[in-house]
Amino acid sequence: MKKILKHSKITTTLLLTLFIGLVSCTGDLDITPQDDQSLLGEEFFASESSYERLLAGVYGNLSLTGVDGPGSSNIGGLDAGTSQFGRVLLYLQTLSADQMIWSYENDPGTRELQRNIWNAANPIILGMFDRTHATVAFANNFLRETTDEKLTARNVSAATRTEIVRYRAEARFLRALSYYYMMDLFGQANFITEDDPLNAIPPAYDRQQLFTFIESELTAIESDLADPKMNVYPRIDKGAAWMVLAKMYLNAEVYIGQDKYTEAIDNCKKIIAGGYTLATDYLHNFMADNNTNSAKDEILMGLVSDGTYVHNYGPTTVMINGEVGSIEQNGVSLGVGAGGWGGALRVREQFVELWDNGIFTNDSRNTLIKGTPASPRDRKIFDISDRDQGYIIAKYSNRTSTGGAGIDLTFVDTDFPLFRLADVYLMYVEAHLRGGSGANPTDAVAYMNALRTRANNPQNNLTIGDLTLDWILDERSRELHWEGHRRQDLIRFGKFTGGAYNWAWKGNGTNGISLPEHMKLYPIPAAALASNPNLSQNTGY
Repeated sequence: MKKILKHSKITTTLLLTLFIGLVSCTGDLDITPQDDQSLLGEEFFASESSYERLLAGVYGNLSLTGVDGPGSSNIGGLDAGTSQFGRVLLYLQTLSADQMIWSYENDPGTRELQRNIWNAANPIILGMFDRTHATVAFANNFLRETTDEKLTARNVSAATRTEIVRYRAEARFLRALSYYYMMDLFGQANFITEDDPLNAIPPAYDRQQLFTFIESELTAIESDLADPKMNVYPRIDKGAAWMVLAKMYLNAEVYIGQDKYTEAIDNCKKIIAGGYTLATDYLHNFMADNNTNSAKDEILMGLVSDGTYVHNYGPTTVMINGEVGSIEQNGVSLGVGAGGWGGALRVREQFVELWDNGIFTNDSRNTLIKGTPASPRDRKIFDISDRDQGYIIAKYSNRTSTGGAGIDLTFVDTDFPLFRLADVYLMYVEAHLRGGSGANPTDAVAYMNALRTRANNPQNNLTIGDLTLDWILDERSRELHWEGHRRQDLIRFGKFTGGAYNWAWKGNGTNGISLPEHMKLYPIPAAALASNPNLSQNTGY
């Protein structure tokens, strides 16, 4: 069972600071105050612990949506189900691709996403756009409140000012992370920093401008961030900054039309040298104690979920409850109610095909459930509303590595592993195969064999000749499925749009149809266009 000390100095109580006072002071977007009490007047800063609390609020926006429980939202016009950061990220990167199906298509926005027929009015797309900009707003507010001038005026001690240097670097990272996702998903964003006046209409930055800004920010803050594995969880360290840079460089040909595979390798090497290690068991990464079990040395950044203190309808709550099969009623084994959400999630047949080779029968990453002996499942999904069709999986769990269960049967204790070392290994090899310099082929093979060995896969004696780009794409799906990477991967490999690779229900066809090129980007939400004339709609929408 997790306790509040799980999050060390940044406790959940401090995370809630965000939604009590900070929401009334950002001015960068329509965030509705949910409490009459304002904590961000000068009296708030009478205690020097307030700066840590304020930083906790910026982190909190990645997990929480409002002050009145998991169903509340602090962003006007959005509900919690379509605006929780990790959940909408999962939907945009995974539900839109070839791994996942959501059964309840009356849930706003889900039908259009998983059938690839979205438009600018989709509430989940708006949720991502606004929630990500909210993090930018909260980070900017933190930076405005921690200038040298304000700290001097408040007589902040030298010791606290030293800590604030690191806090500011973390806030800048969270802002850069937000712009990274905007660059990836939308290709543009409202660009706002702490130097801009409140309520000003911001310029719109395109992909090249965002890429340049994120790169310069992450480089500038590196020396001020904690060394790898030296910060209190869930705060980030240098490894997270290197991770975002590595991902940017790996996808640079998509983003800015430039080859930056050597730079991707350089940042992967920094992470690998930072002391992170693979969890001893693959499934430890997706359990209720993944902040303290062997996964703590693999996860570079996690999104907090907690059955006692951080109730949210985030990605792990959705996936664990959603994994429970309509036939199997296997919720108890996953640490939630026996019936869960009644078969909300299943996998598409193309994902099932990745495990057909016999070497994957006992691979620990293979958690496919094919029904019961009395009621076997068909791997194909002919009717999305029929929850008995299609296989289910049991990757995520609200149980601990020692066999215990999470404290709550709905709101799970399992943090979402946003970035982990296994992805770094795969990126290192891919960048090498794409022509990047500086990788050691012997190391590349060793990293892939390490993943196979950890998964108990008998094919753990790979050679450099076994490693091809097609192999990497499939292995990324086996290793990283349902972790919010698949759409990005398919775009980088040229398989998301067009008809060279079709999956079930792609483009709203039962067996999949070609997608037009413009769908590599999501549309700018209509509401965002209405509020900022500097934004322009992406081509094709």
